[in-house]
Amino acid sequence: MAESGLDSLAQTHSITRDWRAYELLPGGKFPGGPEQAAKFRTMIDAKQNEMFATARERFGLEMRAGAFGVDSRPALEGSKFARLHALELEYVHACFIAHWQAGQRLDDYTMLGSIASGIGLDPVDFLAAVQTGAHRAEVQADLDEARALGISGVPAMIFGERFLVSGAQPVDVLRRAADECIAQGYASAD
Repeated sequence: MAESGLDSLAQTHSITRDWRAYELLPGGKFPGGPEQAAKFRTMIDAKQNEMFATARERFGLEMRAGAFGVDSRPALEGSKFARLHALELEYVHACFIAHWQAGQRLDDYTMLGSIASGIGLDPVDFLAAVQTGAHRAEVQADLDEARALGISGVPAMIFGERFLVSGAQPVDVLRRAADECIAQGYASAD
């Protein structure tokens, strides 16, 4: 069953997913004062309700609000470790489930170690890499690239290094972007 627009797109197009790190709240903290933080939280709550309704309608997924103010950096660094072991997609999927369906914190090292173990990674090696910052530079490079491209939210999908699709879009929008890349020679239909 498709759980995202990209999953649905993969059913009709041969796509490669190259996950990149992005932080909505670096360090898990809102950069403004308490009044601004309260307004931001109200906006996030409203957007989450829309997102949950979309997930339910399009994919039959029941989502719930994960913890707020989570430092996602440990999980992002963990994705780079998982990539080295060809398990990045499995890791990212498990993190999505942990946060958006189980309400777990992605800055809890015990939980991240359980995710790593659950997808076949050695949890000791995984946690050593995450806790020592072995992949910190790779994550920072992703964040710098997003900033340079003007990306300011998630999801953001770049097709054929040419087209940016921002926000949770219907699969038809993703298909049009993929087809346009193919038509313009920026990607192949294979």
